[in-house]
Amino acid sequence: MSKTFTPSFATPAVITANDLRMGHCVWMRDGGWTADPREAQLFEDEAIADLAMLDAIGQANLVVGPYLAEAKRGTDGRPEPTHFREAFRRRGPSNYFHGKQAELEASNV
Repeated sequence: MSKTFTPSFATPAVITANDLRMGHCVWMRDGGWTADPREAQLFEDEAIADLAMLDAIGQANLVVGPYLAEAKRGTDGRPEPTHFREAFRRRGPSNYFHGKQAELEASNV
């Protein structure tokens, strides 16, 4: 299994992929998938992360391209991205406001 880092307490990770039918970003949560990155499961143990990746790869009928993304535990205990790419992905498509972006815009009014 290819990865650029080893999940640990110091460098936790989340598993992310794209929903096969809709194409949007999803994050693994308790063996299933969520569109809310704040609900993603944080992996701080390499062996557990490897097993979860095998589970994600086995769900090819639901997701495409699962991978480990480095994250950090936020002040509320939820995962937060540590890299620009992951912060950008969690906002949704950038071509126009729809989906997550429209919901965020509406909640800021």
